[in-house]
Amino acid sequence: MLETIAKGFLIGFMVSSPMGPINMLTIQRTLSRGRRHGFLTGMGAMLSDITYALLTMTAMGIVSRFLERYEPWLQPFGGLVLILFGWFVFRSNPLKGWSPAIVPDEDRLLRDFISSFLLTFSNAAIILVFMGLYTRFSFNPVAGGTMSLVAGISAFILAAFSWWFFLTFFIARLRKRFNRRGLILLNRTVGSLFMEIGAGGILLTLFPELF
Repeated sequence: MLETIAKGFLIGFMVSSPMGPINMLTIQRTLSRGRRHGFLTGMGAMLSDITYALLTMTAMGIVSRFLERYEPWLQPFGGLVLILFGWFVFRSNPLKGWSPAIVPDEDRLLRDFISSFLLTFSNAAIILVFMGLYTRFSFNPVAGGTMSLVAGISAFILAAFSWWFFLTFFIARLRKRFNRRGLILLNRTVGSLFMEIGAGGILLTLFPELF
């Protein structure tokens, strides 16, 4: 049981912590809108990761065949979503309503959560990451029964929750050290990163011989 908990925690941390588009988006929203907005962005990503983690645990064979069959459609669709969202972030004004003593926009909290969930969920290829990690660490809590499954998922959730909690905490603490120019640059960096990853996914699918 302890081994399952340790492996679940490690996998949860490894999935959440890479400084990719969602982490950058969380940082950007924490700086421009406040910590709660950044934290809920992380929670949206965490919910998507939990969904894929459970799906991969319970149906690795089915998921693998599904991806192999529909990957030519899933990759361009996910890439297009990332490009459109990246363009929106790139063109948006991060200074609108921004001040060192920001007042959070309560109306955007739910939208930040949902948009982060959908963006993370659109990347179905994350299942392959889970499959690789499960294989690497021989992580199969389903085989151990209900208690093992609950322990493994709980450890995964704890690791992901801890990452987003402390990331937004430290970014919020450093927030006043960011000037307006730095905030604009970060916003454009996040948007560009989304667009580049989206375009790369589409090119990889349409022209695999180039890679």
